[in-house]
Amino acid sequence: MKKIVLKISGMTCSACSSGLEKYLSKQKGIISASVNLVLSLATVEYDSISVKTIEKYISEAGFKSLGEFKRIDELESNSSDKHKLIILGVVIIFLMYVSMYHMFNAPAFPLFNHNHPVILATFMLLVSIIFLIYGFDIIKSGIKNLIHRMPNMDTLVMFSVICSFLYSLYGYIQIIFGNLNFIHNLYFESTCMVIYFIKLGRFIETLGKDKTKSALKELVQITPEYAVLKKEDEEVKVTIDEVKENDLLISKAGEKIAVDGIVKNGKSYVDESFITGEANPVLKKAGDNVIAGAILYDGYLEYNAKRIGKSSTISQIIEIVINATSNKSKIERLADKISGYFVPIVIGIAILSFIIHLLVGTAFADSLTHFVTILVVACPCALGLAVPLVNVVDNGLCAKKGIFLRNGEVLEKAKDIDTIVFDKTGTLTYGKLNVYKMFNYSKLTDKELLNIVANIESLSNHPMSKAFKVKEKLNVANYQVIPGKGIKGNINYKTYYLGNASILKDLNIEDACTENYQELTTTGCSIIYVVQDNKVIALIGLRDTIRKNVKSVIKKFQESGIEVIMLTGDNKETASIIASEIGITNIYADVLPQDKANTIDNLINDGKKVAMVGDGINDAPALVKSTVGISISDGTDIAASSSDVILMNNDISNILDLVNISKKSYRVIKQNLFWAFIYNLCMIPIAAGVFANIEMTPMFGSIAMTISSLTVVLNSYIFGRRKI
Repeated sequence: MKKIVLKISGMTCSACSSGLEKYLSKQKGIISASVNLVLSLATVEYDSISVKTIEKYISEAGFKSLGEFKRIDELESNSSDKHKLIILGVVIIFLMYVSMYHMFNAPAFPLFNHNHPVILATFMLLVSIIFLIYGFDIIKSGIKNLIHRMPNMDTLVMFSVICSFLYSLYGYIQIIFGNLNFIHNLYFESTCMVIYFIKLGRFIETLGKDKTKSALKELVQITPEYAVLKKEDEEVKVTIDEVKENDLLISKAGEKIAVDGIVKNGKSYVDESFITGEANPVLKKAGDNVIAGAILYDGYLEYNAKRIGKSSTISQIIEIVINATSNKSKIERLADKISGYFVPIVIGIAILSFIIHLLVGTAFADSLTHFVTILVVACPCALGLAVPLVNVVDNGLCAKKGIFLRNGEVLEKAKDIDTIVFDKTGTLTYGKLNVYKMFNYSKLTDKELLNIVANIESLSNHPMSKAFKVKEKLNVANYQVIPGKGIKGNINYKTYYLGNASILKDLNIEDACTENYQELTTTGCSIIYVVQDNKVIALIGLRDTIRKNVKSVIKKFQESGIEVIMLTGDNKETASIIASEIGITNIYADVLPQDKANTIDNLINDGKKVAMVGDGINDAPALVKSTVGISISDGTDIAASSSDVILMNNDISNILDLVNISKKSYRVIKQNLFWAFIYNLCMIPIAAGVFANIEMTPMFGSIAMTISSLTVVLNSYIFGRRKI
C-alpha cells in the first residue's frame, strides 16, 4: 500500500470535498481517500495504480490536482483579488444606484435612467457580462459538478445566475423591440450582485483559512533552504536536496541547523522551541543530536547529517499535522454527510417553490425571483467551514505548544477524559538513574570519589553505570566483573570494589552502614557500596529523577476532576515512594506488559474515558487500548506510533492544555454549526416566500449568505486568538 497527499484546486465548499472523497473512494485501486477542505488537500492510500491515474480520477470528478503536497508556502489570498473586488465594488454600487434610484426617490443619473431604457438596459447587460466573465470559474465548476452528479455550492450559484441572466436577456430583447415596460423586469443587477458577494465571501473565507494555516506554514518553513557543507578545508553552500547522509555540515551563531544530525565538533546553545515549546536554550556538544531548524545562539557546530528529507523530525511532524487535519472526526463526517444531501435538497425546494408560485398565480418574474433567491441564500459555505476551520486552528494551537496529534478524532475524545494513567519510568520520571545521595566515609572529596567510581563504571555495561560521568580520565587496571555482585578495578595501585551488599560477604567485611543504607532504601534508591582496602569508603544511592513540575501538574489534574493512576512494572515499595512524593494515591504496581493493556480495558469497561501516558515498548498495547494514547517524544518509536498524541517537550502539563483545547474547540464547533443551520432554517422559508410580508431578492440573499460565512470564519479565528 502507498500513500500520497495531493494539492487540489477547485474546491469551494464541503459538498465539493465530500463529493470528491466519495468519488475517489469508489475508484479501483484506491483503498481510502480523505479530503481536507481548508488546506485543499487529498490524502489517498492506494495500490496497483499510478499517481497519474489518481490525478485523472480527480479531473473526472471536476477538480484539478496541483501535484504532491510539499509545502504550505503560498497563501491563497492575493492583492489582485483585493483590487478586483474594490474596482468591481465601485461598479456594482453605481449599477445598484441607476437600477434602483426610483425606489428611494433619489435623483436620476444623466442618460443612465428609466427615461432612457435602451441605454440603461444596454449598460446593465454589458456590466453583467463583465461579472459573468469574472465569475466564470464558478459557473464552469457548477456545470462540471452537475455533469459528474456531484452538485455543490457552485451548482446552486450557476443555476441562479444563468436563470436570472437569461430571463433578463429576454427582457432586454423585448426592450430593443419596443416593449419598454420590461425595464422594470430586468435582474441583471441580481446576477452581478450574486457573483460579487460570492466572490467577496470566498475572499473573506480565504483570509480566514490563511490565518488558520499560519502556524502550519511556519512549521513547514522552519528548515532552511540551504546548508553549508564542509569538504576538507572548504565550506560549500548547497541546497538541502544535495545533502546526503553522513555529510559534515556547519552552522554558526545566528544560523539554523539544516538537517537532523549528530554533533561532531563544537559547542553551542540552541533554540529548539519550535519543536519542544520550551523557550530555554539547550546546550549542544559532541555526541548530541540536533534537529533541523534549531537556531544557534552562539558558538559553532560541525555535525554529521543523519535524517534528511521525509525521514527528518520536522517532515514527520508535518506529516502528523497534515494527517490530523485530514482525518475527520465523527462530527465532521456528519457535517459532510449532511452537506452531500443538502445541495440536491435545496435544488428540489427551489424548483418546487417555483412551480407552486406559478400554480397559485404568481407572476413568472416573481416566481423566478423566489427560485433564484433560494439557490443563492442556501449556499452551504458556512456549513462546510464550521468544523474543518476549527480543526486547523486546533492543530495550530497544539503545534505551538509542542503537542502533535495523529488523527482528527483525538480532540473529539480528549474533552471527555476523566482518568489519566501514567507509566512511571520515563514518564513521571526521566527514566535515567542519577546519584541521589552519597555518604562519603573517605578522606577524598565527593568530586574525587565520584570520578574514581565513574572511571571504573565506564568499563561496565550495567544500567547503573550510566548514572556516572567521567570528569577526569584515570587509568583503570585489572578490571573485572563479579557476576551478580559488582565490579572491581585498580586505580593508582589501589583496588576498588563497587557492588551490592553481597560483595561485602565475599570480602569478609562487616556492614557498618546499616543506618545510612536504610535511609537510602526508604527513599527508593538502588545502592552501591564502594570498597577500598577492605573498608567501605562510600555508600551511593542511585534513583530515577522525577520530572520537573510533576507534583504541581498532578495536583492540577486532580483539581480539575481527573482521576490520576500510576501503572508500573516496578515493585510496590518503589512505586509507593515515588507516588507519595508527587501526590498519587491510586497505584497499580508489579504489572506485566500484557497486563497493562488489561488494566486499561478494565477501566474503560467501568465507563471511564482513559488517557494513557507512556514511553516504552511495554506501554504500546496499553496506549492502543486507551481512549487517548499519549507518548513523550523521547520514548521509543513503537510507543510513538502506537499513540494518538506525542508530547514533543515531554511536559505532562500539556495534557491539560490538550483537554482544554478540546473542550473549547468542541464548543466553538457547536456554535459554528448552530449559526450555519439556523441561518438556512430561517433564510430558505423567507426566500421561498412563505412569509407574505417579507420579501427577499437574490441580491440580499447573497449578502446574507456572505454574512453567515463571515460569522463562522470570525468565530473560528477568535477561538484561535484566545489564550488556552
